[in-house]
Amino acid sequence: MSLLSLPVSTLGVPRIGPRRELKTALEAYWSGQSDAKALLETAAALRVANLARQHGQGVSVIPSNDFSLYDHVLDTSVMVGAIPRAYGWTGGPVPLDTYFAMARGSQGATCAHGAAEDAHGVPALEMTKWFDTNYHYMVPEFTKDQTFTLASRKPIEEYEEAKALGYKTRPVLLGPVTFLKLGKSKDPALNPLSLLARLLPVYCDVLRQLHEAGADWVQIDEPCLVLDLDEPTREALRQTYCRFADALPGLKIMLTCYFGGLGDNLETALTLPVAGLHLDLVRAPDQLDAVIAKAPRRLVLSLGVINGRNVWRAPLSGIVTWLEPVLARIGAERIELAPSCSLLHVPIDLELETDLAPDLKDWLAFSVQKMNELAVLGQALAQGRACVSDQLAASDLAAKRRATSARVHDKAVAARLAAITPDSAKRANAFAQRAPAQRAALGLPPFPTTTIGSFPQTAAVRQARSAHAKGTLSEADYEAFLRQETEAAIRWQEDIGLDVLVHGEFERNDMVQYFGERLAGFAFTRHGWVQSYGSRYVRPPILFGDVSRPQPMTVSWWRYAQSLTAKPVKGMVTGPVTILNWSFVRDDVPRAVACRQIALAIGDEVRDLEAAGARMIQIDEAALREGLPLRKAEWGAYLDWAIGCFRLCASGLADVTQIHTHMCYSEFNDIIAAIGAMDADVISIETSRSKMELLDAFRLYKYPNEIGPGVYDIHSPRVPEVGEMVDLLGLARQRLADDQIWVNPDCGLKTRHWDEVRPALVNMVAAARALRAVLLTGEDQ
Repeated sequence: MSLLSLPVSTLGVPRIGPRRELKTALEAYWSGQSDAKALLETAAALRVANLARQHGQGVSVIPSNDFSLYDHVLDTSVMVGAIPRAYGWTGGPVPLDTYFAMARGSQGATCAHGAAEDAHGVPALEMTKWFDTNYHYMVPEFTKDQTFTLASRKPIEEYEEAKALGYKTRPVLLGPVTFLKLGKSKDPALNPLSLLARLLPVYCDVLRQLHEAGADWVQIDEPCLVLDLDEPTREALRQTYCRFADALPGLKIMLTCYFGGLGDNLETALTLPVAGLHLDLVRAPDQLDAVIAKAPRRLVLSLGVINGRNVWRAPLSGIVTWLEPVLARIGAERIELAPSCSLLHVPIDLELETDLAPDLKDWLAFSVQKMNELAVLGQALAQGRACVSDQLAASDLAAKRRATSARVHDKAVAARLAAITPDSAKRANAFAQRAPAQRAALGLPPFPTTTIGSFPQTAAVRQARSAHAKGTLSEADYEAFLRQETEAAIRWQEDIGLDVLVHGEFERNDMVQYFGERLAGFAFTRHGWVQSYGSRYVRPPILFGDVSRPQPMTVSWWRYAQSLTAKPVKGMVTGPVTILNWSFVRDDVPRAVACRQIALAIGDEVRDLEAAGARMIQIDEAALREGLPLRKAEWGAYLDWAIGCFRLCASGLADVTQIHTHMCYSEFNDIIAAIGAMDADVISIETSRSKMELLDAFRLYKYPNEIGPGVYDIHSPRVPEVGEMVDLLGLARQRLADDQIWVNPDCGLKTRHWDEVRPALVNMVAAARALRAVLLTGEDQ
């Protein structure tokens, strides 16, 4: 075979920089410590480094326009001029401050571009999870009179930037059908897909300009193809790609879908007039035979054979064995190798990790290593295995050692799993019996106020944690510092009149990492950052083996905080489903098995908190819904084990012990019965950006337990006024009974600053008191 390698693509790479350079630049700009020029220079340098890194690892099909200052869906909204009127944009280039106001909200006064804002500022666009990943996107917002116009040439400019550096790239665009399906309207009668005819001319303009600039291929991402689609959506896809083919007959499109298989959308995808089709063969390997059998002979197939969402080293020899007959069947000229999806979802470079155990490190692959794996596969399939025999042998040896490692398997954990029975996941009595006992014991006022758990991680907190980790701050001095921060938080909460307090979580680096570091079976990185949203990055734990809890993890901090006050302090733990969904999970056992192991460990902690005297314990399941399979046919199996794992944590507790939970970014309508089955005494949810719309599901379901609908958006620096929160609570009262309602922020306050948190919580307490006054006087709001 004359080829040196099959074509290799990445579909997209991490944006953040190996040392989180983008985060530093963004936060310096937002704080006024740097200007737009400095921010844009950093962004350009990161793009250059990304291009060079891919080229150096043997990637032959390098993407452009996969970079974003905040979010690629937001970039698309800006590109097509889908900017709500509230942000003051009237045409022309979109200023950075407008872009970031859409992402983060604004406090008020006047934007840098001179457009007057509401005196109280403008809230950010709604934010939710990107399909079933841990990445967030900004939800496009449409109106019935929506118009679209080319408002940003970013895709063209970044293609030309790469071209000037000597890189012939394949630009990436979010497909118009997926873009519209990701959006929403305040007008329930508006179907965003009805706007397609207005949107397509802008896309055609972008594609034309890319083609004129020299692009012969464009990658268009339509991940909606792995969802349950109705016929109008399939017809929208047909109209879209026929329009592109008619308008730009010389431009080749690589249609990219990921996060699952095409399933019943296979026929639609294969009839679209595109030059290439990307398949996620990690999530859905069985679809390959059907695609090959039915695909047009002209169609190039991008085979997503390296996991773009997890960190495990690939079994390269096995993949070569799998693909060799595929190559013989359809020919090398029709194959491209790729990760299952963009590498956005994995850390950048494993070589930065100097503290991982050597055996564990040998089982892993981050973005750079995955590029190398693809290059090895490309060479093996083009030239034969002998040319990369050493790399294949190393991969085989790593897989064998991992499968037989004593670090991975624990017989005691297996025995506990085998002992689980249906009664293991039950409380003694139903909520109707528990609620009176809890209300009598706690003695809380109507509309009780609390927070979700964390308080700001100030520079002083981060510096102390860093100094302790480096050994320059002793264990005793670090604990004294944390006690001081905890006491200050307790005293301040008492001063402003919160009813249920939290200890602030100053000792916790992250709500998942903190627990993972104290559980057997987890490992952690120092530089394994991935983007959650904007400048919010996380280092997901690596769940590599059986899970157990060697000793209590939170009891001493709860006991100390409770000793400082007569008011109730919530015990705070992260739930098993969230720990699972926010980790890089082992791929050698079913996810349900790994989750039950975590649930047993967290349940041990919950019962120890109760034994220590905690009468309120919050088991956060912020990520329960995001683990929901993308196809509804698979929901039941997931929800059965996920809800069962939550209940396993809370089983065996006394009626008087009140269990709280918190859930993020959740459209509850379609899983409300499962939420009810969790049987948490109090659930807090994020509702402020949706203006309490999420509560409609609870009202229609007649949810019996108590609910804390978030009354302000903690993802924005805005400080909402009392009246705004009272109005939101008024909307909540239209949907819920008064004795169901708690008053709290949308989420934890770790990422915010005290100068935002203090006035916001003072206003929140005042809003609750205003509602209590309404109850006392009997007057309507």
